[in-house]
Amino acid sequence: MGVYEITRQICDLFQRNYPTRKAGDGLWDDHERLVALCAALLHDIGHGPYSHTFEHIFHTDHEAITASILTSATTEVNQVLSRVSATFPQEVASVIQKTYPNPQVVQMISSQIDADRMDYLLRDSYYTGTNYGTFDLTRILRVMRPYKNGITFHISGMHAVEDYIVSRFQMYQQVYFHPVSRSMEVILSHLLKRAKFLYENGSLTTSITPHLLLPFFEHNFNLTDYLKLDDGVLTTYFIHWCDSPDRILSDLAKRFLNRKPLKSVRFNSKTDALLPKLRKLVNEAGYDPTYYTATNNSYDLPYDAYDPASKKQRTQIELMQDDGTLVELSTVSSLVAAITGKVSGDERFFFPKEMLAQSTQVEVFAPIYQEFQKYIKNGRISTLA
Repeated sequence: MGVYEITRQICDLFQRNYPTRKAGDGLWDDHERLVALCAALLHDIGHGPYSHTFEHIFHTDHEAITASILTSATTEVNQVLSRVSATFPQEVASVIQKTYPNPQVVQMISSQIDADRMDYLLRDSYYTGTNYGTFDLTRILRVMRPYKNGITFHISGMHAVEDYIVSRFQMYQQVYFHPVSRSMEVILSHLLKRAKFLYENGSLTTSITPHLLLPFFEHNFNLTDYLKLDDGVLTTYFIHWCDSPDRILSDLAKRFLNRKPLKSVRFNSKTDALLPKLRKLVNEAGYDPTYYTATNNSYDLPYDAYDPASKKQRTQIELMQDDGTLVELSTVSSLVAAITGKVSGDERFFFPKEMLAQSTQVEVFAPIYQEFQKYIKNGRISTLA
């Protein structure tokens, strides 16, 4: 709904200030409003339970599934959209697939500075209680304008656009890539991995068999199977798995539901040779390293760092000067240039928090914990053990 509302504001602004006068003038044609608003409202309808995490685990593509939901005659969404015209569902899908012929509509929904990104940054900033994602939305909308190749921003609003870029950069580093967020994703991934292993080996009891997940375990699902799932379905399975006779499945389910993340430390190419040693110590402490350790690289997560020179084609942010010529943002903003193309993130090794126990009591695993901790210093794996 937030993306819909921002898109509606953009359409209103364009129609009020930049309405088309003649075909091909590059201004806004308000006949595009309906397809833009529907694409804004429905662009993420194909997300599975637990959003991108589910996508990583089962290798689904939420944009492709969104297009299927919109264009399949069996869905209620398609039937509603088809009341506009027989081709309207495909038109909406093509906006999401970035093939719609009007680049202004496509860039409203998917570009380096679009309604979706602006909405989720402000929303996530509010609900996480941080200020990283705040920026001047009103000012950005005020300097936004259509042109024949898409959407641009008047150069007088450059600082508001800079603020947006930096806010997005900070949100990824401080919130989306936060070690605890990544740890919970690791636990969720390993929980489903364990359930799949038990199912394939005939060890899941009938009472806790996740029947709605079986098509995904078997890599043979269809749209009907996909639409039966949501967060509540998976959470219900996790609650049942807490009582599983399998110790690993039960423990991982409890860790996920009770928000007990794994701990993590950073490592690099100089210290990754120690990972087998650390996994061995985790195993000796009674934790199967297959399910209780992981390496997670933030660069592999869905981070769209602003980089106009990237091989992965993205829409550059163009600023319009007073004479109507365009300049790319990073060429005139030293602030944005400083983070453009800069790889940022870290590689982390995840393990049970218990490995860092500082017990003063006699503990059977105390020597193992102490040996493990010798390799950890200041949140990093250290070679100076």
